Amino acid sequence: MVAHTNIDATEASSERDFVPAFASLADNRAGALYIEGDSLFTGLRAQLAALATQHAMPTIFNTRESVIAGGLMSYGASTTDAYRQAGIYTGRILKGEKPADLPVVQPTKFELVINLKTAKALGLKVPVSMQLLADEVIE
Repeated sequence: MVAHTNIDATEASSERDFVPAFASLADNRAGALYIEGDSLFTGLRAQLAALATQHAMPTIFNTRESVIAGGLMSYGASTTDAYRQAGIYTGRILKGEKPADLPVVQPTKFELVINLKTAKALGLKVPVSMQLLADEVIE
């Protein structure tokens, strides 16, 4: 048997777009949702997590903070590690290095975070094997 997967994109450029976007996803029977991080979504992550739960839509985010706010799970670069790296660069610049001479640094530490409380609210069971792989499990 071959499974077919459709990927659809839904845009939301302001907070007022959230409810219609989730309604559209529900009407189209979206099986899951990935929310990319940007300043709008980061600032309103709790509202997005609540809407996802309200619409029974498993949602993955790119930061652990969104999972702490009620999202199902996240996988992405460690925010803590990124801040640490920014501090190292700041120190190098303050010691006289030119910013243009510093190499571009890509994230090397990624985190998987799972919220079991949200999984339960969605009627999902997260396999123990996946929980063991996670960097953090919120209960």
